[in-house]
Amino acid sequence: MRVLVVDIGGSHIKLAVAGTELRATVDSANDTTPTDMVMRLSSTLADWSYDVVSVGYPGHVGSSGPIKDPGNLGSGWVGFDFAQAFGKPVRIVNDAVMQAVGAYHGGRMLFLGLGTGLGSALVSERVMVPLELGELRYEGGSLTDTVGRKGLDRLGEARWRDAVLDVAPALRRALLADYLVLGGGNASRINPLPEHTECGGNEDAIEGGHRLWRDAVEPIDSTSSPFWSVVP
Repeated sequence: MRVLVVDIGGSHIKLAVAGTELRATVDSANDTTPTDMVMRLSSTLADWSYDVVSVGYPGHVGSSGPIKDPGNLGSGWVGFDFAQAFGKPVRIVNDAVMQAVGAYHGGRMLFLGLGTGLGSALVSERVMVPLELGELRYEGGSLTDTVGRKGLDRLGEARWRDAVLDVAPALRRALLADYLVLGGGNASRINPLPEHTECGGNEDAIEGGHRLWRDAVEPIDSTSSPFWSVVP
């Protein structure tokens, strides 16, 4: 089974077919709709072979797909028929969840995605729990305001790094996680890493998208992932 992985971001949409060298990136913007996305991907995907699709979505996802439009893209994502658009069975999870699944290697793991905002997810015994830790209050604002891209730009790298090193280990301890994985485009700025912390890799989202289908232990359909459970 070939899995197409679609990792949707506010500036770029990353594509890959897991287990192959096929990779591509297309631009997105704050007015990109799902119809726009499919049109932009169509020329690339016309030459690719795949059987199923995993989508990492930058927002809240319920059992039937997105339940809220993302703040960094256009509208129309809620209720959009991804399976019809791609012509294949589709599984959709929050983008931080997809990266977390790819980085997971047992026990209880906390994932923090240091990017435009703060993505977060907890994985324990193949149960995936999407989190919104960026909503927590921190230094007069939200945690996202401090450790996201705006915080990095406002504070400068040294003070931003100090904030991440203050917050990340505390969150790991509070959630009783065995280890913490820092992902996202700014994770490499944290060096050295705190105790019980790993740096995620660029391939985590691809591996996560692959695992959503590959590790199923019952007949696969487009609505359930038997081996991995997602808490809405």
